[in-house]
Amino acid sequence: MGRLVKVAKVGDIAINAGKVIEFGEEAIALFNVNGEFYAINNTCLHRGGPLGEGELNGKIVTCPWHGWEYDVTTGENVYDPKLKVKTYKVLIQGSDIFIEI
Repeated sequence: MGRLVKVAKVGDIAINAGKVIEFGEEAIALFNVNGEFYAINNTCLHRGGPLGEGELNGKIVTCPWHGWEYDVTTGENVYDPKLKVKTYKVLIQGSDIFIEI
């Protein structure tokens, strides 16, 4: 098991929205999909766009720069599942959100 890092409060991220979480040199996109939280690497594999700033439609986030789409639950690119961003385990303790890194 990796190290748990507190990154937000449950109320910090609106339902069906995302947020960029930065700590150290890491940038993670944290999403609230109908009350379930998922975390992926914030950097799009195409040109490095910030996925946490993208539009979330269900469990699919669209990169705001060039429209690449990823499933936030798996990190897989919608059109080519072999392309995948890193995912992080998310734990909720009380109202705190932790990510395992």
